[in-house]
Amino acid sequence: MHKRWLVVGLLLCLCVPNVFAQTSTDVPATREDIFALFNLMHIREQVDLAMESIAKQQRAIMHDNLKRQSPRISAEDLARLDQFTRDIMKDLPVDGMLDDMVPVYQKHLTKNDVEAMSTFYSSPTGQKLLREMPAMTAESMQAASPRIQAMMDNVMDRAQQMAKKEDREKKPTSPKPANDKP
Repeated sequence: MHKRWLVVGLLLCLCVPNVFAQTSTDVPATREDIFALFNLMHIREQVDLAMESIAKQQRAIMHDNLKRQSPRISAEDLARLDQFTRDIMKDLPVDGMLDDMVPVYQKHLTKNDVEAMSTFYSSPTGQKLLREMPAMTAESMQAASPRIQAMMDNVMDRAQQMAKKEDREKKPTSPKPANDKP
């Protein structure tokens, strides 16, 4: 009888630490944990720089496409388009976007994950990565720009072909003259 209780006690002793260890690693990160990580990673600044880089690249692509489609487009028209896109980007709710990102990070990262990431991003290597990431991203986008431009050209060509085909299909066919001969 005492052996049975001893075995049960030993099993409980062996299982209890595993249960605690398992639950401590599965603790979800809090909103505050995520925002602390965002601050450490300078996420707001990264989003601002990424959006600026994307906007710059998109302006260049739009300019190229518009100049090909409308060769007589004026510099003033392009400047108005640029101002329009700057105004849109200025009104982008970055803080709201960060709020929207928190539940996504919480879904995928535990408190321990966030702590480990914070340790890394606090290190000299982590800080270097954060400093270099905007330049690496911008240079990567610039390197990929010809590929993106070629893809956009292909998409535009296909869209124009589809529009022409639809126009041909929608055109009423003119009735053929009736032939009076039997």
